Amino acid sequence: MRRQVLFFMSVLSFSSAAGQASYSIPEEMAKGSLVGNIAQDLGLDVKRLKSGKARIYTRDSGEYVELNKERGVLLIKDRIDREALCRKTSPCALNFQIILENPMEFYGVTVEIVDINDNSPTFEKSRMHFKISESASIGAKFVLERAVDHDVGINDLQAYGLKPSENFALTLHNKADGNKNIEMILQKPLDREKREVMSLVLTAVDGGEPQMTGTMHIEITVLDVNDNAPIFTQSTYKATITENSPVGTMVATVKASDADFGSNGKILYSITNTLDDVRDLFLVNEETGEVRLAANVDFEKQKTFLINLLASDDGGLTDSCKLIVDVEDVNDNKPDITIMSKSNVIPEDIKANTVVTMINVEDLDSSENGEVNCFIDENLPFIMKTSTNHFFTLVTGGDMDRERASEYKISIVCSDKGAPSLSSSVTLTLQISDVNDNSPVFESKSYEAYMIENNTPGVSVFTVKAHDVDWNQNARVSYILEDYSVNGVPVSSYVSVSADSGVIHAVRSFDYEQIKDFQFHVKAQDGGSPPLSSNVTVKIMIQDQNDNAPQVLYPVQTGGPLVAEMVPRSADVGYLVTKVVAVDVDSGQNAWLSYKLQKATDRALFEVGLQNGEIRTIRQVTDKDAVKQRLTVVVEDNGQPSRSATVNVNVAVADSFPEVLSEFTDFAHDKEYNDNLTFYLVLALAVVSFLFITCLVVIISVKIYRWRQSRILYHPSLPVIPYYPPRYSDTLGSGTLQHVYNYEVCRTTDSRKSDCKFGRAASQNVLMMDPSSTGTMQRIQSEKNILDEPDSPLEVRRFHLI
Repeated sequence: MRRQVLFFMSVLSFSSAAGQASYSIPEEMAKGSLVGNIAQDLGLDVKRLKSGKARIYTRDSGEYVELNKERGVLLIKDRIDREALCRKTSPCALNFQIILENPMEFYGVTVEIVDINDNSPTFEKSRMHFKISESASIGAKFVLERAVDHDVGINDLQAYGLKPSENFALTLHNKADGNKNIEMILQKPLDREKREVMSLVLTAVDGGEPQMTGTMHIEITVLDVNDNAPIFTQSTYKATITENSPVGTMVATVKASDADFGSNGKILYSITNTLDDVRDLFLVNEETGEVRLAANVDFEKQKTFLINLLASDDGGLTDSCKLIVDVEDVNDNKPDITIMSKSNVIPEDIKANTVVTMINVEDLDSSENGEVNCFIDENLPFIMKTSTNHFFTLVTGGDMDRERASEYKISIVCSDKGAPSLSSSVTLTLQISDVNDNSPVFESKSYEAYMIENNTPGVSVFTVKAHDVDWNQNARVSYILEDYSVNGVPVSSYVSVSADSGVIHAVRSFDYEQIKDFQFHVKAQDGGSPPLSSNVTVKIMIQDQNDNAPQVLYPVQTGGPLVAEMVPRSADVGYLVTKVVAVDVDSGQNAWLSYKLQKATDRALFEVGLQNGEIRTIRQVTDKDAVKQRLTVVVEDNGQPSRSATVNVNVAVADSFPEVLSEFTDFAHDKEYNDNLTFYLVLALAVVSFLFITCLVVIISVKIYRWRQSRILYHPSLPVIPYYPPRYSDTLGSGTLQHVYNYEVCRTTDSRKSDCKFGRAASQNVLMMDPSSTGTMQRIQSEKNILDEPDSPLEVRRFHLI
């Protein structure tokens, strides 16, 4: 039979004002399914559930519903089987409480478990056999075994059907327990000579959607003559026993009579209960009808039992009756004390009637045996109050004085009203805490700390310390960085303070050149309520670090026109050639600069002032000194470790411009060569290898070609004519130079490494060497260099210096 589970959920009702919420859910819901929004239904904020440490309290060992405090909802914790939980009891509900603390509150919650059609009707036996006399009169009753459907309501067993229905019809009789007796009524006489054995099918149908059924086969053997059925003396018997009665105790005796004689009049008794555990707890003597206790019964589990008894003779005729057994309670359970919530520590200034502890006391007995009262020692400054539903609260009854008593041991005794009375007790230990009446005090009125610039972010800078003379939490000091601005920037972007230790950490790396010091306030706050605090000023001094190299201001090292200092050959010893100007943005000794001559074309001709960077001659200039002089000066600071910068100074030793012009035409080439040294080295290696192989091939080819030509065209009588290279002239000129020199300059519109460029002189002693120019020096200094324009076209100039 196909089995289908109808899944639904609906909120039945809720009442947040009364502190009670009710829900209705179907059984067999998946784990984690939503039951209801308990926070919304009780009118509580989700934050209140968290701060109040909300939890579910239930006396049962198994919890089927759990509380999600993050969302404020109830969820299914474990699969719920209504039949296993409540059996036939309807409605079936889970009852528990939501407990909150600070202040203590509790709310009752009821979750009704709605049945779904997940059980089909079943018969305990798949077959029944009857022996019926053919003389059985019309209307004879034959009690059939009832089908069992563990569902309830509409999903429970609703109807029976019997096929074929030629001789028998079904009759249902309602019983006091809500069940129905099934009787098969003979409506047409049996004839053994026509049909000795009959087979019927009894079908049980429930009311679920879709319907589920169960079947049982009935076999009937037709006998002769037994025409009287057993009859019980009473249709209902009643008996009473006390709980915990020993096994074998006589409960009652039922009696039935049969007017037949012999074997047809012999009666056998049996219990026909199938739905519950009656047959496990009670036994009936099949011959005498005595009903005895087969196992212990517990009033707290079940108070009443309904026993269905059947009397049958050998002819298959039967009669039924019921035995109602009431169980009497005895005082056999002590009160069970459960501490729902308690405070271990209370302040000495706590107000009167403040709830300290909440307990729940349950006694499973009934009537006076289950009525409980709780007491404490009268000499204690506390009062025990009674609430509803077996809840008790312990409240403060007077002023607390920690200096007089810092701890109380409270014994709570709960007794029932049974005879004899049973009691239970629990002991609570309560600490009295101090109040917060002292603010933290710093060890110093103000602090100064030093740190070196370029620090690592997160490094510890300084530690502030404050003490609080209070006790425990009231003396626990936390450190807070006060809101403050440093140069318009929040101080929190500069430093942070550890709340527990007071250690001040640098949030970022500091630069002495940008900020040299700053101050802020740190607040020390204790853990009292309300908290007390005090402030202190902390000043951070940034110490300089040698993190900047010297910067050369003059001479300027650019890729522009070549700049050279001019020294006349008549210069005396100590002649000031130029001065190297440099600065260092550091401070102190990190900014003290010294100048050294690293290398020079002639180290015996120039010197550099150690402190002022002045370049002077150290001997008389002679005619033998080279016109082109290059000096490399190192500027070094006094930091540890020191940093340095280098500058190249070009010096022309000459009395006039034409004398030095030819010597400086390759300055730009030298610079370009130095700038591209690595590239040229790699390129040169490849070119040399290629040229070497090419030259070998060319030389061999030429040799072979000349040898062949000499063999063909050789005439020993031809005259020898000397050969001179083109443009060669041996004519003496009237100028300073003895030969003609040809210069050719090529420039592109965007090249910064052209062979020659125009520029302005830095001083009267500086020469701008540009061999492409044919004008005077004064005109060169005053004219604007057209070639420096970014849109200048490619130009080729050719001029002669004679």
